[in-house]
This record gives sequence, structure tokens and C-alpha cells, in this order.
Amino acid sequence: MRTLSLIWQYFVQYSKVRLAYRGDFLTSVVTTMFGAIAGIAAVYLIFHRAPLIHGWSFDEILFLYGFGLLPLSLFNLLSINLYFFSEVYIIQGKFDRVLLRPVHTLVQILFEQFRIEALGDTALGIAVLWITAPKIGIALDLRFWLLALVFTALGATLYLAIFLCLTAVSFWMEDRVGIIPPIYNMMAFGRYPLDIYGTPIKLMLSWVIPFGFAGFYPVAYLLGKEGMLVFAWLLPVVTGCFLALAILVWNRGVRNYSSTGS
Repeated sequence: MRTLSLIWQYFVQYSKVRLAYRGDFLTSVVTTMFGAIAGIAAVYLIFHRAPLIHGWSFDEILFLYGFGLLPLSLFNLLSINLYFFSEVYIIQGKFDRVLLRPVHTLVQILFEQFRIEALGDTALGIAVLWITAPKIGIALDLRFWLLALVFTALGATLYLAIFLCLTAVSFWMEDRVGIIPPIYNMMAFGRYPLDIYGTPIKLMLSWVIPFGFAGFYPVAYLLGKEGMLVFAWLLPVVTGCFLALAILVWNRGVRNYSSTGS
């Protein structure tokens, strides 16, 4: 409860600071949403002329893309410090002050800053679901929204776990850019049906860097695609395994950390 209270206070205080410059904040929200809209436009240009692609209709692909925005936006809300962790906290030595506080280091890194404008993508994703669901025969009832909430939370946690593992590498490899940017760009592959990819990419997005579990497999289950029930049940297992691995690697990295001395 103490940790939850601290997280809430972090969020409230950072929101006050961020909203103090409302023009800048609204510009960021609009820019972020335009990026997502551009992605939807790309889906339209690529897929709308094909009536069926590997068993997926255009509306189903659009539904998948909209659903994929939900865990992604929640991940983006919390992950801003992970992206710049190596440069800001390791190379500049700012991780020292994190170690001095009587709160777990991971809590401080994840919740010290928030990318609040990412919530615009959440609203856009819900709007896409609202528009496309009736076209593909999905009822937006209480069961659907409960499943969507669970899948979104697990998907966002899976994203965080994967990138925590990558961020923790910075404790051993001090590099300003790190290995996060190329992996981050691979997340886009998980917002399309994995059936359209070759076997090597499909295996990688399912079992090596399992971005497919954050979007594709939950949506395939909601759409009633054959053989997807087992993958829906595997989502909490995969998420739990990666989260445990991320925490283990992070804690070992913290013990390995040596200050810059500055």
C-alpha cells in the first residue's frame, strides 16, 4: 500500500508539472495521435484492397491494430525512463540518487516520469475498436471489456518486462543509445497478423521476443480464430516468466552498478 501510494503521488506531482505548460502538452498529445492515425492510414493503404489475407479480413486487421494501441499506450505511459536510462542514469551517474532513497530502484525508474500524452493513443484505440467491432460481429459487452482490460494489462506488463531486460543490460554495457531502439521498432510487427510473416519471424515474435502475445494472440482469441485459446491462456504465463526474468536481471544489474564518481 505504501508503494501504491508513492506511485500515485509520483503521478499526481508529475501531472501537475506537465500540465503547467498546457500548450506544449496539447501539442504532444496531437503529435502522438497523428502518429497513430498515420499507422492506421498505412493499414488502410496496404490491406483495404485485399478481401482476405491469410484468413484475416481488412476490418479484422484494423481491429487488431486498434487493440494493439491499448497495451502499447500503457507501456509508453510508463517507459520513458527506460528509453534514456543508459545515458541519463548510468553514464551521467544519476542512478546514485536513486540508490539513496528508501524505495525500490525499479519503482523509482518506472514511475518517476510519465508520458501522459500516450493516453491519447488509448482513446484512439478504443475508438477504432468501437467502430470496427460491429463490422466483424463482436459484441462490445461487459465480457469483452473485461477481457480487453485483462489482455491490455498483461500486454503492457509483457512489454515492460521485455524492455526492462534490455534496459538492465546497461549496467554491464555503458552505451548512450543501448539496444532498445531497434527492438522498440520491432514492436510494430506484433500489431499485424503473425500469419502474414514467414516461419522464422513468427517464431521470433512468439517465443524469442514475444510481442505477438501483447496484441495478436489476444485478438485472435477474441475473433474466434482456430487454435488460439491455448495462446490466450499462455499470455499470463509468458508475461509472468518474462517479468520474473526482468526483475532478476535488474536486481543483479543494480548490484553490479558502480558510480561514475562525479
